[in-house]
Amino acid sequence: MENLTTAFLTHLHSDHTAGYADLIMTPWVLGRAQPLSVYGPPGLVNMTEHILSAYEMDRDMRVCGLEPITGAGYGAAASEIGPGVCFQDNQVSVEAFEVDHGKGWMALGYQFTTSDRRIVISGDTAPMDSAAQLWKGCDVLVHEVYSKKGYDMREPHWRRYHAAMHTSTAQLAQIADQVRPKLLVLTHLLLWGSTEEELVSEIREHYDGEVVCGEDLGVY
Repeated sequence: MENLTTAFLTHLHSDHTAGYADLIMTPWVLGRAQPLSVYGPPGLVNMTEHILSAYEMDRDMRVCGLEPITGAGYGAAASEIGPGVCFQDNQVSVEAFEVDHGKGWMALGYQFTTSDRRIVISGDTAPMDSAAQLWKGCDVLVHEVYSKKGYDMREPHWRRYHAAMHTSTAQLAQIADQVRPKLLVLTHLLLWGSTEEELVSEIREHYDGEVVCGEDLGVY
């Protein structure tokens, strides 16, 4: 865990940031030797400053007490970004792109390009007309999705929300058919009583490519 030194945030909804303090603090306690570098949309700096302020006493007790820990790895350096290349080293180039996930703020997806692979992560988003052109031919497409079967059982006001903010299985199948990734990985699964197997079946009704549900620590 101490090797977790860089993170990319798609947007600032609580279900995507509630673990941010843990990511800042725990790898440091376990031996991270530098502050966490974090890239994300506008608002990230303010959030980061408030988290660090909330944990000032924890930091002081660990650094100044008996715990054999250095202050060098504490904290997070937050960079607010927009669309374009936001990170590059000798292994990977990371490009951010804006997605459609509500008004009044910026939400991002990311494309990771290495010497032998191109991986696209949609973040939370409604379907975008630009997706096929931006993502076409990628090796892996990691995309959010909701179950049409589960959606049909939701109340009307929730259906309006999810239709405006997220992507259904049928919509994702259409996107994937245009992009033709070597592997489609389903994430941010909104099931509402449906199962992962049913979710994949909904995709396969309209898409014949390889598709799996993502799992934490999964290797593909």
